[in-house]
Amino acid sequence: MKRPPSLHDVRAGLRRRSNDPIFWNDTVQLFKTVAAAVIAWVVATSVLDLPQPFLAPWAALLVVHATVYRTFSQGARQVAATGLGVVLAWAVGGALGLDTVSVAVALVVGLVIGAVTWFEDQETTIAATALVVLTTGFSQNDSMLVSRLLDTGIGIGVGLLVNAVVWPPLRRRTAVTAIDKVDDRIGRLLTRVHDDLRRHPGTPLQQETVAEWVEETRALDGDLDNAWSLVRQAQESARMNPRRSARQVRQPQQWFSLLHRMEQAVAEQRSMARTLGRSLERGEEWHETFRDGWLRLLEEAGRAVQDADSEALVDVRGRIDDLARDLEQLDPLPLLWPEYGALLFNLRNVVDTMDEVAAANPLGQPPLPVRLPAPVLRRDGTAVGSVPADGLTNEDRAGLDAPSASGSGSR
Repeated sequence: MKRPPSLHDVRAGLRRRSNDPIFWNDTVQLFKTVAAAVIAWVVATSVLDLPQPFLAPWAALLVVHATVYRTFSQGARQVAATGLGVVLAWAVGGALGLDTVSVAVALVVGLVIGAVTWFEDQETTIAATALVVLTTGFSQNDSMLVSRLLDTGIGIGVGLLVNAVVWPPLRRRTAVTAIDKVDDRIGRLLTRVHDDLRRHPGTPLQQETVAEWVEETRALDGDLDNAWSLVRQAQESARMNPRRSARQVRQPQQWFSLLHRMEQAVAEQRSMARTLGRSLERGEEWHETFRDGWLRLLEEAGRAVQDADSEALVDVRGRIDDLARDLEQLDPLPLLWPEYGALLFNLRNVVDTMDEVAAANPLGQPPLPVRLPAPVLRRDGTAVGSVPADGLTNEDRAGLDAPSASGSGSR
């Protein structure tokens, strides 16, 4: 039975949310959307005293988007779509009156016009606007046509103004967070492969373990796709953005380069996992010189990637070449030398690609609006007041045997 969340769990969850830039972007955007709709309603009712002013907040809700550029581009489409909807309702109402046939005609014509490519995300806006205006009974009143268009213009204008002036969204922080997530996960996968190989001394790994490694690389592909999407969104958010910091985000060539490098690292990790899988199928033991040296380098590379330690990665890169030379000097040459070469090549490529990624960290995130203090840590790295996930105390762990290297042969 799953235990209820403790106070520590609740605090940890709040801390994660407070440090999540995507959460803050969504929260700010939510309040801006609500503010735009409310202001549009107040202007339409209290300032201009327009009759039935519901189109103003509705238009404001539809026009506030995640970026200033999209707000303006979609705003133009919204103006055209809503205006056409009002005119369509006025024309259909004047010609056919209000009945089932006129409603059907307005919807069909509105949807056909909305299917034009230029309207993009406004496919149903024309039909929906025409339906609302027609069924409220004002489509046959010429003066109400002007009122409807004015309502719509107020909502769109307020939405554009609020999104462009009140903390205009710049998605830099979300893009940086997504990139950091990928490189950390690449390092964790290297460490996991090392730990899995060390955890089973003298016994072959199960193919299920190898399949989990490969599946993790596929999950990394998904993270990379998400990072690319957020980087492109950040680039779009800098267009037409008045904030001074938007300039450096309009052409984020460094981000593009880092993502390309991480794509290569993930491909190398997948190749490494499959090479290890084929080795496990044959059941042949590694030469101790390669086994000890390669596993040590694998662990250090994973740690250096997670710590964004470019100097440590340069050191690992040099020691990979040293290990290759040591293997070449063995007499006789190990039978599994081609396999060793493939694994060394994979690891070297991962280290080479991640070296510049590590050197680029930190990528310079702007401060979050609110940030909860970090927890107080014990010497073992766990938070004070927390319960370790494995349920073991430090005394329990002290009694466990340290993992040893996998295998003991000399092929």
